[in-house]
Amino acid sequence: MHRIGYLLGDGFQVMALGTQTVFEFANVVSKEQVYQVTNYSVRGGPVRSSIGAVVETDIAAKAKVETWMVSGVVNPLLQNPEQAQLSFVREMPGRARRIVGLCTGSFVLAQAGLLDGRRATTHWAYADALREHHPEIRLEVDRIFIEDRGVWTSAGLTAAMDLALGIVENDLGTATANAVARVLVMYHRRSGGQSQHSQMLSLAPKSDRVQASLEFARANLAGDLTVDALSASVHLSTRQFTRVFLAETGLTPAKAIEQLRVESARSMIERGRHALEVVARENGFRDRRHLREVFVRVLGVSPLSLRRHARGEPLADDDKQPTVQSERATAVA
Repeated sequence: MHRIGYLLGDGFQVMALGTQTVFEFANVVSKEQVYQVTNYSVRGGPVRSSIGAVVETDIAAKAKVETWMVSGVVNPLLQNPEQAQLSFVREMPGRARRIVGLCTGSFVLAQAGLLDGRRATTHWAYADALREHHPEIRLEVDRIFIEDRGVWTSAGLTAAMDLALGIVENDLGTATANAVARVLVMYHRRSGGQSQHSQMLSLAPKSDRVQASLEFARANLAGDLTVDALSASVHLSTRQFTRVFLAETGLTPAKAIEQLRVESARSMIERGRHALEVVARENGFRDRRHLREVFVRVLGVSPLSLRRHARGEPLADDDKQPTVQSERATAVA
């Protein structure tokens, strides 16, 4: 059985408790109690959350857990953890094999020195402050969660759900994690390497028809997503659709589809389970070379570089500054 302890401090962000549902349904899917979850605080007893709800906790020093989940607060710049909590967090590496900072919980880990020299992330709104106060952290704000040598951190708290699923996948395998995601009706289970800012959110269409066309595109990325196909999916003429789409998103349909394809392919690559040829085919790129050309132009890195970076591996010399020209030169040679 995997024993998980949640360390809660006064004013903890209440949504952190939502991640416990992931472990609850991992038990349901597994048809046995794989996870035991307990709430702790430094002193034990009732702890008030950010919204005012009170949670009963056990004394943290008495806990025997494999994983500590450290909650953050709504605004870590206005509320610092108490010294007793920081002292306990400093001892966590000797108490557990896995330590997690949920959202702004990364600030607690940082103040305790647990993120020194490690890759980490946090909510985008507080990334600059974390970087300023703790320059020794290898902060990667364009990630939804990161694991580095047993220490996990997540971005905003919905990303903490993805982190919890990542833990389940690490412990129980991909099939169980996917089954839990389906039970929780999570539309798209994201890998840790995915950006905090989804293209579906950044496009932000105002009308239902443009939104529907994007949903159609996302469900059919491997297909031939021409403007004619997109306009037909929402029963508009091609000319009218193109005009409305550009007005609402600021992008042409072709450019928006490219961004959706890059986002989806990036997620597949950083999860590291598919050959690049498969990634290209399933996301509507002509082939592996086309995939690389688009990645270099849009993201500034090659797919191989991205995969190595997600694994925490050093980059090869030819991956540090990939260019379309070097790819073509290699092909010619």
